[in-house]
Amino acid sequence: MARIGAPPETHYDLPAELAAALGQCVASFGWLEEIIKRTIYALDRARLADDLTEEELQAWLARIGGIADDSMGTLIEQLDAAMRRHPGLRDRNKITDRLGEIRLERNLLCHASWRPTERKTHWHPAFVSSRGEVQRQPLSIEDLERIREATVEVGTRVLRVMRATGEEGYWAGDDEP
Repeated sequence: MARIGAPPETHYDLPAELAAALGQCVASFGWLEEIIKRTIYALDRARLADDLTEEELQAWLARIGGIADDSMGTLIEQLDAAMRRHPGLRDRNKITDRLGEIRLERNLLCHASWRPTERKTHWHPAFVSSRGEVQRQPLSIEDLERIREATVEVGTRVLRVMRATGEEGYWAGDDEP
């Protein structure tokens, strides 16, 4: 079988502007994950009884602390479950669906190997999803900016959910030096 293109061991440096746009996308994904974690905390905290024993409170804090290392998919599932338990929240399905789309874009952008294309403004993220789906379309700076903007937009919607609880979404350790 003949090879099409460079061998896989060939490393390509991304153009500076594309690399910067990709970095901004990745940073927005990290921000979104933090917002999801804080919202889960706020939704769960709003439901806690006021008369918890110290032992019950510590057990809850340990469980909440455990989400710090969860994957984006698990965080979305936990956020969806927390929103279901909190009455009066609107757009839960729209938020969860959009987060699922962002998760797929996150996986693509964070795990792809980048290859140049014939069009200097577009690069191909070589990536196969866990479902065997191959990324066929190259991406441009404009595509990356659109993904970043969509990530920030859904993060802002998640923030509104957090604020609707009356909790500010503080994370354990925020008040420590």
